[in-house]
Amino acid sequence: MTDAKGHRPLLFLDVDGPLLPFGAAPGAYEGGGRAQEREAAARANPLLARLDRTLGPRLAALPCELVWATTWMDEANECIVPRLGLPRLAVVDRPEPSEQEEWDRRAGLHWKTRVLLDWAAGRPFVWDDDEIGDEDRSWVRDRVGGSALLHRVDPRRGLRDEDLDVIEDRLRRW
Repeated sequence: MTDAKGHRPLLFLDVDGPLLPFGAAPGAYEGGGRAQEREAAARANPLLARLDRTLGPRLAALPCELVWATTWMDEANECIVPRLGLPRLAVVDRPEPSEQEEWDRRAGLHWKTRVLLDWAAGRPFVWDDDEIGDEDRSWVRDRVGGSALLHRVDPRRGLRDEDLDVIEDRLRRW
């Protein structure tokens, strides 16, 4: 799955919601690790105890380039990557506040929508996030058609096997 320049599709990953679900007690998440590991993670950042470590191998096996698209910025490489067993990932920077961002917000677009489209620079991509809305989908579809999948994850449950099945299917069809 590479383009003419040898680039693989991109998978933009959010952290809060998809990787660190909000909906249940930290110990209730599958693959959260042993109790001792969950306690240590909770001391570092209470939400880290919610990370499903089994996601790492599944994400690493996807036919794409993984990229952080999160307000965690490079902290995702410091805190999440070691727990998932992934290599350091590129990070999409959040732009400084601007008139454009204010206009996008009023239009119902997420701050990441325009940024991710620019970052992809024509490459097919999947955006995995819990805050994707209809305006984001419409805006991206009008600009890149079928070369993008905006996949909304239920933040109460986080990224699950069924989400990864949808993402993997799309990546393999590009």
